[in-house]
Amino acid sequence: MRPQDRGGTIDSQTRTREGTLGVAVVGQGWWGRAIVRVLDASHSMRVVTTVDVDPIAEEFARERGVGFTTDYGAALGDEAVEAVILCTPHSLHTDQIARAARAGKHVFCEKPLALTRREAVASVEICNASGVVIGVGHEHRFKPPTLELARMVRSGELGTIMQSEATFTMDNLANLDADNWRRSGAEAPCGPLTATGVHALDLCVSVHGVAESVIASLRSVDGGAVDGALGIMLTFRSGAGALITSLIGPPFSVRFAVFGTQGWVEIRDRTHPESPEGWIVTKCVRGGRMESVESAPASPVLAGLEAFAAAARGRAPYPIAQEEMIATISALEAIIKSAANGQIEQVEG
Repeated sequence: MRPQDRGGTIDSQTRTREGTLGVAVVGQGWWGRAIVRVLDASHSMRVVTTVDVDPIAEEFARERGVGFTTDYGAALGDEAVEAVILCTPHSLHTDQIARAARAGKHVFCEKPLALTRREAVASVEICNASGVVIGVGHEHRFKPPTLELARMVRSGELGTIMQSEATFTMDNLANLDADNWRRSGAEAPCGPLTATGVHALDLCVSVHGVAESVIASLRSVDGGAVDGALGIMLTFRSGAGALITSLIGPPFSVRFAVFGTQGWVEIRDRTHPESPEGWIVTKCVRGGRMESVESAPASPVLAGLEAFAAAARGRAPYPIAQEEMIATISALEAIIKSAANGQIEQVEG
């Protein structure tokens, strides 16, 4: 029995939509289930099956009318599965990516791609050697105002970029059970870094390029079991700098700002990307007045997945460069070291 034939009847017309990319969503925790729901609106991807080590996840698959299996290998052996979306614990990514690439499946991996530069390089290399696309779940890059900001940076409208600032906070992780893998120092080192801080880090890399050095401070302000306050200062080879604050505890807040010699732009999210309600964009250019505008809601999660599907189909290059994927993990690894020893750490590569 193929995994997509378990856990409920799948409409054959949906399964065989011409040109759609058949995917297996691996890991059916909070975010894996969110991905399945988001893909309901996709015109280029369809969920063939879901995968989870816990058999209880089959109930969700049945409700969604998709297949289910506890066997990742079975999903990789399914001809209808052309790509995998990994929403699994971070330490599993490198092996799961390698297995998928060897099976000829495209790979979309939720952030972080890896916990070390060596693992990130290995994943990129095996996907390239296998001729499959590798994508990463950095949905904040695909918000309409972030795409416009990237255009402004490239065009020189903001002048020479000097600094970026990012603040990411979430309160849902503070309420997780103590045995949840997202609260594990081994699976999710450096407090909120792999949950929210890595999104901020990726945005900074997208603007500034390769980081040169970092210093980080990690602390618990309430004596809790999880260190919830992370502050990071980075310097980049371009000469620019970045300040990142990542917190577990306060209600959801995302702010990203870029400062150049000719102007600055700040983007604030109204809600989590899972259920976007738009953004507030404030900017000021030299000689002008500060102004704020509303940016209409759109799904950056779906946009990122659609970009991956387009690359897998050969219709467009994947918009996050592999060099940037590796640069983000290189900086992440240095941040983990710096938070542990309190010293400035050089970023490898």
